[in-house]
Amino acid sequence: MNSAQLLFGVLFGSIGLGYFIYGKKQKTVVPFIVGILLMTYSYFIENTLPLVGVGAFLTVLPYFIRL
Repeated sequence: MNSAQLLFGVLFGSIGLGYFIYGKKQKTVVPFIVGILLMTYSYFIENTLPLVGVGAFLTVLPYFIRL
């Protein structure tokens, strides 16, 4: 794991923590699940470009899907 992957993992993990707390307090499913995914997905992706792509996709997903 290089420093860029570590930086993006921490960045998207902290965004995921925010989504997780927001989803738990507001009792909304999409931010809650996206928060969990953002906090854990960086352990399974080894390349930097897919790491950023998946993180950016998951970050904007609750904006477009409102349940």
